[in-house]
Amino acid sequence: LGIDHKFLPLDAAPTIFSKVIDKSIPADIIYEDHMCLAFRDISPQAPVHFLVIPRTPIPRISAAEDADAELLGHLLVVAKNVAKQESLSDGYRVVINDGKHGAQSVYHLHVHVLGGRQMKWPPG
Repeated sequence: LGIDHKFLPLDAAPTIFSKVIDKSIPADIIYEDHMCLAFRDISPQAPVHFLVIPRTPIPRISAAEDADAELLGHLLVVAKNVAKQESLSDGYRVVINDGKHGAQSVYHLHVHVLGGRQMKWPPG
């Protein structure tokens, strides 16, 4: 937080999510595999609010490469599967914030999944 990541090499800016991945800080992990993990947001904005993050530290969606397509698709499939596991059968919102104007707070790509209530439109 507070670091301008556009001036750093992609691997030079560890985040709090790095510590979630290596389990050096606690998190309510609800899914994990060799490519990603999902855990409950520490400041939920809906009755169900979890994040899906890749183990590979991509700083933001706009920094993803074409070669990351399989990983990016996997994040969405995991989001869908965990939403089902969390009984979000009435629907949910999937959000990726990108950069300052996108209100990204942690510069490690993460997918928000929010559900358990009626969402409003437009967001923001």
